[in-house]
Amino acid sequence: MYSEQIRKIIGTILLVFVIGIGFYKPVHEWINIPSQVVVFEGVEQQLVKSAPELGNLTAQTDQDHLRFNTINHDEEQAAITVIAQGQGDGEVTVQSGSLPVKKVDVKVLPEIKVIPGGQSIGVKLNTDGVLVVGHHLIQTDDGEESPGEIAGIEVGDMITEINGEKITRMSQVAAFVQEAGEKDEKLDIQVKRDKKTLQKKLLPLKAKGESSYRLGLYIRDSAAGVGTLTFYDPKSKKYGALGHVISDVDTKKPIVVHDGQIIRSSVTSIEKGSNGDPGEKLASFSDQRHVLGSITKNSSFGIFGELNSPEEVKNDLIDKEMPITLSSQVKEGPAKILTVVEGEKVQEYDIEIISSTPQKYPATKGLVLKVTDKDLIEATGGIVQGMSGSPIIQDGKVVGAVTHVFVNDPTSGYGCHIEWMLQEAGIDIYEKKDDSAKAS
Repeated sequence: MYSEQIRKIIGTILLVFVIGIGFYKPVHEWINIPSQVVVFEGVEQQLVKSAPELGNLTAQTDQDHLRFNTINHDEEQAAITVIAQGQGDGEVTVQSGSLPVKKVDVKVLPEIKVIPGGQSIGVKLNTDGVLVVGHHLIQTDDGEESPGEIAGIEVGDMITEINGEKITRMSQVAAFVQEAGEKDEKLDIQVKRDKKTLQKKLLPLKAKGESSYRLGLYIRDSAAGVGTLTFYDPKSKKYGALGHVISDVDTKKPIVVHDGQIIRSSVTSIEKGSNGDPGEKLASFSDQRHVLGSITKNSSFGIFGELNSPEEVKNDLIDKEMPITLSSQVKEGPAKILTVVEGEKVQEYDIEIISSTPQKYPATKGLVLKVTDKDLIEATGGIVQGMSGSPIIQDGKVVGAVTHVFVNDPTSGYGCHIEWMLQEAGIDIYEKKDDSAKAS
């Protein structure tokens, strides 16, 4: 009995001790030293913040391409920075005096640069099949019926084949429906629902007093809207825009893209946002034939494809390549966005990055933003629909894109980190240069 009480007392003491260690300042500062740091070649970056309780820190490594600087503030050590003068991962030992404190893995990436956008673009998507957006009741001699509903086809389904033939346009559907109706035969319809492929049988019906047969479905094969170009790579011609997925207005499901186009557009007016009522950019496609590029992907991080000619999308404000920033390197504080509020003129506006979440894996809404620019608030009320994709610039680097507005506060909203948009565009920032290809 006594031994049991002693064990409980010892256990309680150990628990208090372990918890207390977490609040002990030197231990807390040791924990805050990162185990891994990712840096770009040729760019100086903070390796470790000062840790007064651990004394003045130094960094040591046997890697010749890594250099260190000590940053002082008011004669006290503020941070140690690292500069990678070449590629190659390395291990750094952080020391206090001669005592090793912690080992930090340093991963060096080739510097990635893109040209920021800000231009208003028209977006036209063609679906990968024909999208079912509703059921339609047909008045027959037996009452109101929807052949599509009877066949078990649901809103949000994508019709991809009819009688074994691939379907990509609404214009293909009518001939199959009429022929099957006249022959009183059921159509073999293949639909995609989420990630499943299903086979359905549908018998078209004819309404009273009409000669045409119908599916009893509302269908759509395209969608259009307005957004903002985020970036492009002048070498590969790859681009990213919007920063969020395009969903069908009726089904609310992401549109699966067959193909599409981005078109030059001009902002004609602004519906200002207010609490509970997000505003909107109203724009027209400047020239229906002036296609800027293709759309090959619609994902959680925006739309992606290739430009026809990068020279046609200059923003006349920042038309030079800028380095990008990883999610772990974005700082809270002042930043700028590039966007259009009138015509086609790209302008720069002040914002504040309220918070930035370092992300090891792709995730949306990694940034919380607040518009601080009086001119932009006067013109739009803050963040409005159509501003999605506006690039965010901080310290001369592209850090992300505006994606969403807070409904109850139009001056605030979300953004996504640029590294995930680059990944979706097919620009691999973690790919190492092939040194073997260099001439000797």
